[in-house]
Amino acid sequence: LERDPANRLLARGPRFRLEAEQLRDQALAASGLLVAKVGGRPVRPYQPQGIWEDVAMKESTTRFYRTDSGENLYRRSLYTLIKRTALAPAMDILNAPNREVSCVRRDRTNTPLQALVTLNDPLFVEASRQLAARAVDAAPAFDARLDLVSLRLLGRTFSRAERGIVRRTLDEALTTYRRDPSAAKQLLAIGDSPAPEKIPAPELAAWTLVASQVMNLDESLTK
Repeated sequence: LERDPANRLLARGPRFRLEAEQLRDQALAASGLLVAKVGGRPVRPYQPQGIWEDVAMKESTTRFYRTDSGENLYRRSLYTLIKRTALAPAMDILNAPNREVSCVRRDRTNTPLQALVTLNDPLFVEASRQLAARAVDAAPAFDARLDLVSLRLLGRTFSRAERGIVRRTLDEALTTYRRDPSAAKQLLAIGDSPAPEKIPAPELAAWTLVASQVMNLDESLTK
């Protein structure tokens, strides 16, 4: 406010949650999973089973949804194949239009289901895991790892008070996963990309929760 009182530098603007496609692409980009290739055929990323079958006729050529593999899982949302009568649930919950009618302006809602998507959808969990792996692999110290996560998602580092909150989350998660290594392995198994074996499962799982926590901050989800 002091440096730009008239907003000539566009320092301020309306704060809205990012669009569905932007949220997905941001998670992929921060984690390093995003495939930047331009062009190509439509792709079929993660989606719950049975969505297309429930609305398709028996003779339909798109009756069954077959999830892609490899880089096609991580293409920009622009390339996601859309079935007009059965929009991907995650995109639907985040207010993406279904293409059945012309959309002049998208709805903006704020529901608990949206938080469940960004916390539990396979792609967001996998992106959190990959971002955590990058942080753990890049530095041995807590602060340096957290800086990598926050810079990639927020463009800034955390304050001392914020670091204390994250540290408590990490310590609690480490205690839980060291007591129950199978739970850590179950979390790390989500997603098609492999988890690095050189990082102990409890440590990577705990940092996955930290990355997910930062990814789900209001500051990360809004523009």
